[in-house]
Amino acid sequence: MRRNTGSSAYWVVDFLACLLCCVAARPASKDLANDAALSAAVCSIVYQLDQSPSSRGYHYSFFGNAFFINEQGYLLTAAHVLETFKDGGQPYILISRPNRPPRLLPAAVIAVDSEHDVAVLLATPNPFAGNHKVTFLALAHDPAFRGQPVIALSLHPSKLQNAHTFEAPQEDRSSGQVLSYESTQLEKSAAPTEVFLLSHAVTRGQSGSPVLALDSSAVVGLVEGRWLRAPAVSVAKPSSLSASVPGAAIPIRYAIALLQRQSISWHTPQSLPAALPAR
Repeated sequence: MRRNTGSSAYWVVDFLACLLCCVAARPASKDLANDAALSAAVCSIVYQLDQSPSSRGYHYSFFGNAFFINEQGYLLTAAHVLETFKDGGQPYILISRPNRPPRLLPAAVIAVDSEHDVAVLLATPNPFAGNHKVTFLALAHDPAFRGQPVIALSLHPSKLQNAHTFEAPQEDRSSGQVLSYESTQLEKSAAPTEVFLLSHAVTRGQSGSPVLALDSSAVVGLVEGRWLRAPAVSVAKPSSLSASVPGAAIPIRYAIALLQRQSISWHTPQSLPAALPAR
């Protein structure tokens, strides 16, 4: 398996604008593939290269994606996205703002489970307490199942090798279905763990992105990388779903276990508030 990361008014008006951006954190959209508000929960993980901004903002290196899970500013991502920061360096996330260029916020690494390739981050300061275009995603109760329609949502800079904060990131939505569960070793000397395969290919920089169930909009997994081995079980696929190299995703249960160990709350589709606290 190959992992995929990059090297890349008045208060009433503000309130209404941000409230519209939070629709994605409510129960399932009727058309998840075209729900523009979903991208407000996803952000790029980057490293700031400049000490001061230029006319194009801060220059940065892009590594992958993360997504918010609650209104306290906690995020989930794949642990391997953070490998560059093991020996030092501050990871940042790129946050959207209404009618303004995106902003860099520091992200503290709260917990890492390398064996299952999941990690928890905390944005500081909390973007939900300010004027930012953010929301959070619910986590699924039930595991993904074979044949389940899903969609992977990710962001990336328009120029991977020359990215700047004043340039809005581009969005990718990859629709497909769950093919099978496979056993693999995500970390050297670690016990085998499960991943599930996706009928669509995974591209560079999608690691850490949420994989959403199409019927509930709840997160069933995180993008891990590309599956370069043949599946243990042959799966017949329609020609429209054929991918020469399927994607692999980390089941959300591993991330939930890590959140439980850290006593961090998250939302399910049933526990989402009727009105969100984001401004």
